[in-house]
Amino acid sequence: MSWHPHNLYNLWRRSFGALEKVTNRTEYQETLNWRRWTAKSLLRAYHGDYINEKIFRRWYLPENLPDVRPPEATSLESTVELNKWALKNKAAGMAARRAEEEKEKGLAPVGSLMFSEVERRIDVVIFRACFSHSVYDARRMVIHGNVLLNGKKHTNPNTRLAPGDMVSVDPKAIRFLQPRPEAKEDLEKEVEEEAEEEAEEAEEGSSKPVEDETASEETSTDAEASAKPEAASEESDAVDVKSQDRKNKPKAWSVTDLKSGSNLTPFHLPPYASPFIFIPAYLEPSFATCSVVYLRHPTARPGYSEIPTPWDADGEVVRLTWEWYSKRRMRIRSKSQLARMPENRQ
Repeated sequence: MSWHPHNLYNLWRRSFGALEKVTNRTEYQETLNWRRWTAKSLLRAYHGDYINEKIFRRWYLPENLPDVRPPEATSLESTVELNKWALKNKAAGMAARRAEEEKEKGLAPVGSLMFSEVERRIDVVIFRACFSHSVYDARRMVIHGNVLLNGKKHTNPNTRLAPGDMVSVDPKAIRFLQPRPEAKEDLEKEVEEEAEEEAEEAEEGSSKPVEDETASEETSTDAEASAKPEAASEESDAVDVKSQDRKNKPKAWSVTDLKSGSNLTPFHLPPYASPFIFIPAYLEPSFATCSVVYLRHPTARPGYSEIPTPWDADGEVVRLTWEWYSKRRMRIRSKSQLARMPENRQ
């Protein structure tokens, strides 16, 4: 869960590259238990690898999920057969059309919702809102006190948010909103160039020969005298245009621009970040204030899952993972165990 190029390369290898045969295959020689463990390791390598496996199974694994197996026969099909037997052809035709529509829609990819509790974590929400390069950077922001939860400083990255919670991040802690070292060097070079230009202009002005006033009076005519004000006005206009262009000329960013309250903000994205720049539907970010509102819990519907994942939300990897965890879910039996539960705002 990061914007690093290595992560993008590894995802490509798993999806289309040399390791595709591990995830997308039709024939298996391994046991079912080995396939389930492999699927679990693939999903956990992306979703919550910073969470201990024991803690994940105890606190972040949902108690149950709807059946993710495709049904062999639906009630609509039995209704069609019953109507045909009763010679109700019109009702049988309507039921058959509804059955075809249900088959086209398919089941909702609810298997991916096993990570819905992970997506509620405050550090994951900051990462999904594109305020940090990775979920590890988001955890650093929370632990160092650069995050506000509903207007109050919050330092627990394990907190699970409730619908309506607002998370604010200090702009100074967001790395791609800070000036780069190259920008400071460019600013220093530009200041030096401007100083050299001003010094050259001053030297040129001082080295101009002074004309004799009497000679100029004898050689000047009335037409030249009348043209002097116009030339002076043109020179002043040219000087004004040069000074205005110099003011409007884009300059490199520096820390002083941020402290001076300028409306302009530096924005330096890391390379290969475009595949990861997306906002889930359950978040409402505001980049002007560096804040995000957690609207609701993630959901799924036929053909669509709101859990961001590189794997097929209703594929075999997700199903095998749920089968692995469904047999290894931990039970909480004591009050001392409940006391260690991470903050859950419901």
